[in-house]
Amino acid sequence: MSTLSVLLNQIDNGTVLLPEFQRGYVWNRDQVRGLMRSLYRDYPVGGLLLWETVPTDTSVRGGSADGGVRLLLLDGQQRITSLYGVIRGRPPAFFEGDKSAFTGLRFNVEDESFEFYTPTKMRDDVRWVDVTRLFTEGLPPFIKEFSEHFPDKLPVYLDRLNRLRNILNREFHEEKIAGPDKDVDVVVDIFNRVNSGGTALSKGDLALAKICAQWPPARQTMRDHLARWKEAGFNFSLDWLLRNITAVATGRAVFTALDSVSAEAFETALNQAVGYIDYTLDTVSARLGLDHDQVLMGRYAFPVISRLLHLTPGGRFTDAAQRDRVLFWYVHSALWGRFAGSTETQLAKDYETAERAGIDGLIAALQRWRGGNLEINPHDFEGSTRGSRFYPLLYMLTRVTGARDLGTGLRLGVTRSGGQAPLEMRHIFPKQLLYRAGFDRGQVNAVANFCFLTQDGDRDNFALFEDIGQKVGRRPLQEYLAEAERMHPGVLASQWIPDDPDLWRPERYLDFLAARRELLAKAAQEFLTGLRDGVAAAEAPSLERVVVIADEQDDVRAAQIKAMVEELTRLGYAEPQLDSEIADPVTGRALAVAEAFWPHGLQPGQGKPVVLELDPEAADLPRLEELGYEVFTSVDALLGYAERRNRSAAGETPAETRAAAEEPEEPVTAAGSSEAEFEKAMWEIYTRAKDEVNYHATYFRSMLSEYGAVATARKLLSAPAVSDGFAALWERGRLDLTVEALVIQERFADLFSPKEIDVARYRLEQFGYV
Repeated sequence: MSTLSVLLNQIDNGTVLLPEFQRGYVWNRDQVRGLMRSLYRDYPVGGLLLWETVPTDTSVRGGSADGGVRLLLLDGQQRITSLYGVIRGRPPAFFEGDKSAFTGLRFNVEDESFEFYTPTKMRDDVRWVDVTRLFTEGLPPFIKEFSEHFPDKLPVYLDRLNRLRNILNREFHEEKIAGPDKDVDVVVDIFNRVNSGGTALSKGDLALAKICAQWPPARQTMRDHLARWKEAGFNFSLDWLLRNITAVATGRAVFTALDSVSAEAFETALNQAVGYIDYTLDTVSARLGLDHDQVLMGRYAFPVISRLLHLTPGGRFTDAAQRDRVLFWYVHSALWGRFAGSTETQLAKDYETAERAGIDGLIAALQRWRGGNLEINPHDFEGSTRGSRFYPLLYMLTRVTGARDLGTGLRLGVTRSGGQAPLEMRHIFPKQLLYRAGFDRGQVNAVANFCFLTQDGDRDNFALFEDIGQKVGRRPLQEYLAEAERMHPGVLASQWIPDDPDLWRPERYLDFLAARRELLAKAAQEFLTGLRDGVAAAEAPSLERVVVIADEQDDVRAAQIKAMVEELTRLGYAEPQLDSEIADPVTGRALAVAEAFWPHGLQPGQGKPVVLELDPEAADLPRLEELGYEVFTSVDALLGYAERRNRSAAGETPAETRAAAEEPEEPVTAAGSSEAEFEKAMWEIYTRAKDEVNYHATYFRSMLSEYGAVATARKLLSAPAVSDGFAALWERGRLDLTVEALVIQERFADLFSPKEIDVARYRLEQFGYV
């Protein structure tokens, strides 16, 4: 048993450290204040698991003592790091994470609550005590302040502060793992068993822990390269980089192959692999136009290319023809999910093939794996959203074939003045037009409905796709397309837009998609065949990198997801991958294209992977749940789950939660008749939505029953994102049936604060409701 004070001193002198394989700090503010609340109330907070080692046993983070025994935290890192940060006012030496999670904690000596500093609430109230200041400066500053402002409460307040300071004497039960037989393999296994509720350490984590025992800078060196790629617009993981290094160093797919690799050999392989990755990124960008993270398909084909380059003298493609054949293999391996399933099995086969038969052997093996079929067919473009495997192929075709801007007729990315400009991804048939015609989200966001325009402030672009909600009603889409073709002959064909005007009408939208898929498949097959056959390989132009902006300005769903991500980030959760395909780890089959995906849980290493899938009928939800994913099909449900999770972590009771939710932000006039009328109106919009647009707002109905109409409206208006109901009614062109449309009516003005009415009005105006 050690007291908290002793533990903090051991961290200061470098006796208590973190093993290199431990993940960083991931707690949020609610978890920190929940821990402090529990300690203050003398609740159990769990013990610690430590690994007793000597400096030669393993690598650590945060420095080390000069010889002697070291205690490495295996279980308890989040708690001890939080307490160190709050009490010392700085993070410990081994810290990796967001220190704002424990910065600015306040304790209210009146109601004995813990909250983080908010100026408007706490600036002029000395009862909100800076917890860090209490531990670093002691009681004297507060004795003086309380004597001056609350002399009658001085004994009570000081007693509470002494009780808080006394957590330094709190004893923590310690279990220690010791002995020469407790090597990294054994300890990682123990760690995973103890951490069964979180994300287990991977084989890559274990392999890296062993490497760091020989070469301590390994992990940071790899992270530096990942940071450099991230700055360039590509997000890769440590595991992925380690795959490339393993391929170069050993020619094998399993991480255990690194057991026989010396520290010097690993460092050499790391430098070589980074060089191969940089070269490959430059190649796929310059030759295929795949120049940003969203379109960089087939990440796990990179280790195979790294291995192939390592086997090639000079570490470069021998000529343009070999380069193009490698790119042919790369694109097809990505399109068909070669490495989406049993990654190590497929990598092992391809490493052996690359060494034995080079790129010709890899192409032949891929063709056999596909049953002899490496052709692109129209139905392959039936996916939707930017997360589809075939969205990068559409973008690639746009870049490599010289597609032209519909407004200027110039090559995409080139302005009238001859400069370079970003590209905008747009819907050919505007989203609102299609939603009003009754098409669902999957159809509206079909890959075959996407095109690209040059973002150029120097021209009007025929107002095509601009302020579409207002302009489509005045001028049919077919007139825009006809005008584009008349002024710039061939511009529609350059973007594979069918030239039959009859297909440009909303009622022929599905036929339009079918026709465009035919054109896209033909163009893709021709280009990829040219790569395989080396047609004009040497003359291929080098493409410049461009910025791409998604078509989200008039999309309620996109705005809802953006606001959700911002709110979850504010609550201390990780940023998700957006529009992300999730594949079956066994078969490689796409199970879903999630709007948002947290592969390591909302907090890395804590909990299951989390999926937000707003088109559940297009996903295999039973298989996702079987694989251990936590699936949400509603933004409201996910935000509610995160909020409840945080309140629980903070130790708040259900009664406190309800009180916080129901408390109005500003006082409003009580008006019984208005409130009754509003209650009736809220039930009416529920019924009308069901009867007129077939939208069954079951969650909204349950809120009305539980909270009443006014409280329900306030909850929806105070939410960080528009509700699922608002988004669904926007898709149906019926924002008049939203709560927001009721709130802004003059007859209900006395029920809501000016701020609430402004929120309602802003949401409606943002998406074209007048």
